Amino acid sequence: MKNTALTLIHENLGAKMVPFAGYNMPVQYEGVNAEHEIVRNGVGVFDVSHMGEFFLKGENALALIQKVTSNDASKLVNGKAQYSCLPNADGGIVDDLIVYKIEDNHYLLVVNASNIEKDWNWISSHNDLGVEMTNASEAYSLLAIQGPKAAQAMQSLTNIDLSNMGYYTFQIGDFAGKQNVIVSATGYTGSGGFEIYFKNEDAESIWNKVFEAGAAFGIKPIGLAARDTLRLEMGFCLYGNDINDSTSPLEAGLGWITKFDKTFTNSDQLLQQKEAGVARKLVGFEMIERGIPRHDYEICDAQGNVVGIVTSGTQSPSLGIAIGMGYVPSALAAVDSEIYIRIRNKDIKAKVVKMPLYKK
Repeated sequence: MKNTALTLIHENLGAKMVPFAGYNMPVQYEGVNAEHEIVRNGVGVFDVSHMGEFFLKGENALALIQKVTSNDASKLVNGKAQYSCLPNADGGIVDDLIVYKIEDNHYLLVVNASNIEKDWNWISSHNDLGVEMTNASEAYSLLAIQGPKAAQAMQSLTNIDLSNMGYYTFQIGDFAGKQNVIVSATGYTGSGGFEIYFKNEDAESIWNKVFEAGAAFGIKPIGLAARDTLRLEMGFCLYGNDINDSTSPLEAGLGWITKFDKTFTNSDQLLQQKEAGVARKLVGFEMIERGIPRHDYEICDAQGNVVGIVTSGTQSPSLGIAIGMGYVPSALAAVDSEIYIRIRNKDIKAKVVKMPLYKK
């Protein structure tokens, strides 16, 4: 089991540690609901240093990214980031990722922790363009400082104007006394904030300064369990749950990051799927009757036929009701469609709702 540069700090803070994607990670500190509300209403800090970072350099860096990702990275300007995915050759998804354009011929790809080796091998196998690739995953730490008070709480640590950073933009500058820190206005919670990329050797110093600066704003460390409830309320996909090697980006509602004005892996087949229409769709739902949906629970129609599976589910701290996401036939994907979640051999009524499930 790998540790992040901050594992000892989490243990000293009394975090409950669990194995996640090969890393020893904090799942919670004082409780999921309390941590969830801190991020929704204030500011909280996630250690997500397990994520992967690949740097791509060279005159063909963009061409390689265009070849392996579904979104159109040619639209990126310096300092802009883009959500995308790596389609596989069979209609599924190798991974979802964020592409950062640092400057011409220089990009950063941020990938999921559980897929670092798989993604590296996949992109490398398509690199017949002489692109210089560096897997810096083991060298970098990453903090997600999330919540509506994040900009105000962190402004004293940097000369970057945090309040005016546009969503999915980033800057490289001084942060907490360290140079060349990537400060990105991205996140996975739907409550605003930043993701801060820096070298491992600076991790403890930056962590301490973040908490000193945020003390007046009630800043708290937050575990991965609350990260999951926050992202689910927003309808954000989690790789391995809601998307995987066998789910098409079109089925998963990711048509908005699947651009057919360029050629990429399996684009011809995905275009055919788009034109024909998908047979199933990923939907959000809320429970009408009492019961909490969980990953892999069966979804049924009114006649009791199994029609799909729950990919993610929880009791929503912000909404006070049970919610989830899952794949259903397209005929049952319309908002207000009645579906049933099979919980302990009972079919519990739910309805399809528009995502995000949580509206600010």
